Amino acid sequence: MRIDRGIVLAAGASKRLGSHKALIEVEGETLVQLVCSKLQSAGLSVTVVTRNSLEQKIENLLPNVSTVVNPNPELGRTGTIQRGIESIGAGPLLIAPVDRPGFSLETINLLCETNATTIPTYKEKGGHPIAITSQDCENILQAEPDIPLRELISPEKMQVEDPHLHLNIDTKEDVNQLIKVAKHL
Repeated sequence: MRIDRGIVLAAGASKRLGSHKALIEVEGETLVQLVCSKLQSAGLSVTVVTRNSLEQKIENLLPNVSTVVNPNPELGRTGTIQRGIESIGAGPLLIAPVDRPGFSLETINLLCETNATTIPTYKEKGGHPIAITSQDCENILQAEPDIPLRELISPEKMQVEDPHLHLNIDTKEDVNQLIKVAKHL
């Protein structure tokens, strides 16, 4: 069964970066637009889970995407995932953090064809997005919002050829690296 829904996580505080990651612009496009566009290009319906202060900005940028607010994003990323699952229903689905934009359309398509909770890996290191089964969605919903996702799921690894898979936007240096490789994303 092909995965046809995705959740984009965009509720973090972006403390290390000092500005909201979702709104960082690269080549005229924000990170949230870039990640949503990739998922939509693979035929997924997309829901962005964000914080209250970003909801209107994201809705203005992405009128064809559903937006859900996590009222307590400080409790942890799992709580943000829970808000997304509650909004669209339990999986199967893809979870894509807005600050991990280095995946390709090919990787999304491979993940959408899996029947297990799966992470893409490049050179033996795991990345994003993550394919989540219906059962793992149910397990996530039962957890406390501050429990790390890695403690709730045991994903299979799928080798992919995405050299920018591990790009993680946390600092201004990371943004500079993103700008350097943006044409290849």
